[in-house]
Amino acid sequence: MFNPFEQKPMSIENGFMDWKTVYPKPYSKSDVDPYTKIRIILMNGIEVEAAIFSHQFHRNCDNNELRRELASTRRVEQLQQKHVNWLKPIDETPLETTIGYEHVAVDLTAWLAQNEPDPYVKDTLDFALLEDFDHLYRYANLLDLDENIPSHNLVKKYVEFTPGRPTIAEHRHPFDTVRRFVDFSTADVQTKLNILTITAGEQQTMNFYMNIGNTYYNDLGRQLYQEIAMIEEEHVTQYGSLLDPNTTWLENLLLHEYNECYLYYSFYEDEQDPNVKSVWEMHLHQEIAHLHKAAELLARYENKQWKQVVPGPFPKLLQFHDTREYLRKILGEQIELTADREELKNVNALSDKHTFFVYQQQVNHDVNAVPSHMVIMEHQKLKGEDYRAEVKENPVEGLRNRKIDNVTIARTKQKEPAGV
Repeated sequence: MFNPFEQKPMSIENGFMDWKTVYPKPYSKSDVDPYTKIRIILMNGIEVEAAIFSHQFHRNCDNNELRRELASTRRVEQLQQKHVNWLKPIDETPLETTIGYEHVAVDLTAWLAQNEPDPYVKDTLDFALLEDFDHLYRYANLLDLDENIPSHNLVKKYVEFTPGRPTIAEHRHPFDTVRRFVDFSTADVQTKLNILTITAGEQQTMNFYMNIGNTYYNDLGRQLYQEIAMIEEEHVTQYGSLLDPNTTWLENLLLHEYNECYLYYSFYEDEQDPNVKSVWEMHLHQEIAHLHKAAELLARYENKQWKQVVPGPFPKLLQFHDTREYLRKILGEQIELTADREELKNVNALSDKHTFFVYQQQVNHDVNAVPSHMVIMEHQKLKGEDYRAEVKENPVEGLRNRKIDNVTIARTKQKEPAGV
């Protein structure tokens, strides 16, 4: 297995790019493979996280020599972010890009859950998986409603469009969005990488919606972005709380660089587009240099060796693939779950005074004013039913009616189980 510590690193300064290099050839939105597109979206989020983390480290460090080292690698990380993000073509609309963001969330989360050794972390991934899946469905209905574009043409049947845990049911009290942190001193490296990856990915989705949502050209779309951006905030809180707060800044730096090497190598191995593959290869070499520098800084300032934080060889490489059957299984089994502080529970098992119901009443007391519900109602009103692209009917009986949007399942106590 590939070991980045065995590679000879280039100099960090050789990672500085001129303007011709940093401005890439964009993909064709009509021809791009959906997995190429979601790799690009994810790596943009990974590079944004690298830059944000480095800035926070910089602001919490009193050693200017160390801060100069951080500034040098951060400059390359920023160039990498521009190089990756500008692969998006001019003619791809923000809403079309949004379908890609939610496709990332679904297939990435499903892959991570299927390859997660820690049961608590796996449960957390499965829980949010059903929510991002519903976001995909809501945005797809908006795209079909406003632009008459069927989203299944964008994803080439790699993912389904059908309701997940309804977005209206995802609004939870902040106290119930905080999970237990994982002890990174004993955790499997796959768990560490999975948490770092999903936190960065969800953070980028949150940031994208926070910044792009108010630019949508009608009120209904603006409202949908606003609502789902709030759920993404819950997800970032949830995933971020899994990170070990006892990890030092320099250990975290090493983890970030190791994760970037792992992802670039994973995607280089799997990429079919020659142009994008060359980007992954370039960035992999740059990140190997950053990783070696992080190991050097860890040894210099904390007298620790990189082997105390990560192993050399990578674990199983991240490879996007069809996760539809896995998602159907989780949807059928976990539709009615919600959060109770650090645990997940069936909504029917909560007390009537639980914070979930209190918060729901405060935020969603007028059901018909909830944007995610309004989008479906509007689509049903104008086109007779919602927009879906299913392999077979929804695994949850209560979500099969295409003419009525279910706003009670997973949100209120049911006399009968949801049913599969």
